[in-house]
Amino acid sequence: MRLLPAVLLVASTVQAQSRPRARDLGVPFDGTPGPLNAITDVAGVTVGHATIIKGEGRLVVGQGPVRTGVTAIFPRGATDGDPVFGGWFTLNGNGEMTGTTWLEESGFLAGPVMITNTHSVGVVRDAVIEWLVRKGFEFDWSLPIVAETWDGSLNDINGFHVTKQHAFAALDSARGGPVVEGSVGGGTGMICNQFKGGIGTASRRLPADRGGYTIGVLVQCNYGSRARLSIAGVPVGQEIPDLMPCYDSLPGTPLAGRRCLDADKGSIIIVIATDAPLLPHQLKRIAKRAALGVGRLGGTGGNPSGDIFVAFSTANPGAAKPDASVSVTMLPNERIDPLFAATIQATEEAIVNAMVAAETMTGINGRRVYALPHERLRAVLRKYNRLVESRR
Repeated sequence: MRLLPAVLLVASTVQAQSRPRARDLGVPFDGTPGPLNAITDVAGVTVGHATIIKGEGRLVVGQGPVRTGVTAIFPRGATDGDPVFGGWFTLNGNGEMTGTTWLEESGFLAGPVMITNTHSVGVVRDAVIEWLVRKGFEFDWSLPIVAETWDGSLNDINGFHVTKQHAFAALDSARGGPVVEGSVGGGTGMICNQFKGGIGTASRRLPADRGGYTIGVLVQCNYGSRARLSIAGVPVGQEIPDLMPCYDSLPGTPLAGRRCLDADKGSIIIVIATDAPLLPHQLKRIAKRAALGVGRLGGTGGNPSGDIFVAFSTANPGAAKPDASVSVTMLPNERIDPLFAATIQATEEAIVNAMVAAETMTGINGRRVYALPHERLRAVLRKYNRLVESRR
């Protein structure tokens, strides 16, 4: 196997995306986004990535090719250890999100939320604890939230290429501002609706008469069937049935010629942030609504899929104080419906943003996964009178 230079990308924000986002292409969405249309529109939230891309050609376990990484999301930034209220939900449980047992029991999320590949959950979890200790956070024990999706179609997943240094890099790079999307961080080797997938984000801001609250969503999308893919109510997957993930013929491999696969498997991790004053049971309700955003695009939470969602609120600082009674603020349940709608809308857009930002990638044994073609997407939307021409 000919090795290419390893690329370690440690980046969380950029002034401008190198590729357009879904709205730039004229994809219509419901709701009003925040200024960044990202999870970082929720004040205090920061995001960092570490991306590993190395090698090409035939798979040699332990050597590559490598297409993987780590993503870190801090609810209150890297220097603020104040826990937040949180809740989680699983649509289908063929996946992992560590720390959720205590999250369910206590209602608090302490530390960052991390996302990586399936076989790197352990090393990332341990790295988070070590990083927190090195940074001077004091605790007797820690149960970090680390989630995963499987990138073994493109990545040497059994080569265990993610190390604690990569987790440290993602944590150290976390910043506010625009979030890099597509084939970065934990999303590097992911496939979404049988196009190239990865990291995507979006946000919604409620009007003042509904509280003025912000919902921000970040996804690592690695799920879905092309045939069921619907964008803005348009059957995009049926209109673009080609460009399926394929193996190209490689000398010295058992793969003969070109083979395209049509397998519906995979997972999605969704992280939802809000500044609305919600308690843990309400945040669990918010997390459940992310499933409806997935469903809008044709996702069904199939048997092979790990669809796991976590939500947290940055309101009520100091609620986890251990040595005194505290007063907290709660939004009435009768006022929560707009936040449900915002979660669904932002989830839908974040997934499309992930596909729009991702670029065609070739991984192990020459397997190529194609990016969602922008001009063909525009043409399909135009055909069904759904293209927003002024966005171009």
